Amino acid sequence: MRRLLPEPGPARVLTLATLVRTVGRGTWLAASALFLTRSVGLSVGQVGLGLSVFALVGLVASTPMGYLADRHGPRRIQIVALLAGSGMTALLTTVRSFPAFLAVGIGTALASAAYRGAQGAVIAGAIPAEQRVRTRAYLRATTNVGISVGAALAGIGIAVDTRASFVALILVNAVSELAAAAILTRLAPIPPVPAPATGPRLVALRDRPFLAFTVLDGLMSMHFGLLNIALPLWIAQHTSAPRWLISVLLLVNTTMVVLFQVRASRGTEQITGAARASRRAGLAIAAACALFAASGSVPTSVAIALLVAGALAHVIGELWHSAAGWGISFGLAPAHAHGQYQGAYAMGMELGGMVAPVVVTTLAVAWGAPGWLVLGVMFVGLGLLVPPVVRWAARTRTLEPEAEAVGVA
Repeated sequence: MRRLLPEPGPARVLTLATLVRTVGRGTWLAASALFLTRSVGLSVGQVGLGLSVFALVGLVASTPMGYLADRHGPRRIQIVALLAGSGMTALLTTVRSFPAFLAVGIGTALASAAYRGAQGAVIAGAIPAEQRVRTRAYLRATTNVGISVGAALAGIGIAVDTRASFVALILVNAVSELAAAAILTRLAPIPPVPAPATGPRLVALRDRPFLAFTVLDGLMSMHFGLLNIALPLWIAQHTSAPRWLISVLLLVNTTMVVLFQVRASRGTEQITGAARASRRAGLAIAAACALFAASGSVPTSVAIALLVAGALAHVIGELWHSAAGWGISFGLAPAHAHGQYQGAYAMGMELGGMVAPVVVTTLAVAWGAPGWLVLGVMFVGLGLLVPPVVRWAARTRTLEPEAEAVGVA
């Protein structure tokens, strides 16, 4: 247990709040599609369009919301975002039409963008610089646990399959956000950081080397779509492996992240070490693509072995990629703008999530083995580009002294 929890203090408070919030989030993620189509009566096309709109709203709002966290205090903004998100989640129970779904979903997307931007600034304000990446690693491991537990709980409501059961799952999510907000009040207030007297307000959007890194990192994040989208279709359509292997590989991924994300973050506290981890991540993910490509048109036992090996290579790359992104995004942010820089960093992840379904299904599923190899070359290239971009970024800035981290209230 000690291995899975940070030491008592702000990091443990953040971990507990994350666990509570993501359990609720897991219930909604597992049940949302069924609730919206079966209970609300929306078409699959309407749900897909709505999700695309919400992703775009989150993309556009990420940096401005991070700016608000910097100017008004990140703990305050994060708590307000959780309260707003809870209210919006509860309003889902009243949705009966597509316009209402859009309105509530856009409000939820804005609250989520504020939460993400504020979370990075909270970590920067509450955690010493040398422990921030490690804290992020704990939060990611905790997120995987919370989502898994929430999805398992959602299975009860899905099995009952009534509107009342779906409403109960939504309210669990709403209450979880309220509880997470209450937990965050245990953190000492983090004072707002005054903006510089001169220069643009949204400096992150003027920082060309940081934006270049954000794009590279966002495109690298398309690898999440390999496991969640491309690989299940590849196994079902192009290999002789049993379909139950899909669930096994997803379980392997979740377990590896929970057990090893903190360890994988070692050495990424400085931007040079983080850049090297990003390069390693590209190579590991490329190896996974090659193993997946080789799993087609071979005997079942060989296909299973290749797919398992590929999944292990992929999760190793995933662990390095996540840790590298945190180290670089914290390391390049000015002390007065952690919120907006974390918001800009999240834009890259949103971008990757938007383009991944089309890219990975076209290359890996439609093109087959050659497409997997093209993806592998792409991930190698992205990983190799990160170190020179980080060196460019380092040459363009003078690192500011960090304020002393606050503790627990």
